[in-house]
Amino acid sequence: MDRSTDVASPIAARPDGVVHDWRRIGLWLVVVTLAYNVGEAVVALWAGGQAASIALVGFGLDSLIECAAAAVLLWHLSAEWRGVAQATLETRERGVHRFVGATFFALALYVAAEAGWSLWQREVPAKSVVGIVLACVSLTLMPLVSWGKLRAAREVGSRALAAEAKETLACSYLSFTLLVGVGANAVLGWWWADPAAALLMVPWLVREGREGWEGETCGCD
Repeated sequence: MDRSTDVASPIAARPDGVVHDWRRIGLWLVVVTLAYNVGEAVVALWAGGQAASIALVGFGLDSLIECAAAAVLLWHLSAEWRGVAQATLETRERGVHRFVGATFFALALYVAAEAGWSLWQREVPAKSVVGIVLACVSLTLMPLVSWGKLRAAREVGSRALAAEAKETLACSYLSFTLLVGVGANAVLGWWWADPAAALLMVPWLVREGREGWEGETCGCD
């Protein structure tokens, strides 16, 4: 993901009322993302436990990590728009970024180990209609929310919001992967599709871990 995308014209070139309107819209969209990720995590973890689906469990745990990242972004935006110095923001965020990166690495190891074990033991997950519906909703909703945040980011000139919007869009990959895995298991009876879908999540999780560890989670560098 390109973390250095140029933003639109400076805030000073925009009417003040327009800037404040888009700031509110951007903040509300981040809040919506945070609230949705909480619900998504609860549903995915519950459905994953019921169906013994490593893909759903991994998806739910990823949503919890994304909640933490969204909370950090809310703090960052509020501080950024209060005029806090960029150097101060980066210093405060470095530890948080590394923590988030470490959790992604841990999740990647967990998913890889669990999915590999499931394939080795030929553990057949149950069909999960809830998982299919959740994947479809996320795959539909997240690109729309991402578009709104990208527009808000252009209007107010926030690289942090733009990077987080692209992160939201990238998360659609996990939704698609989840849909393929639980869908193939439910419709075609391909039990191995579920752990295979979980393994396809691992490269994305590792990339997020690396970027978080290097302090790029919010695109504030």
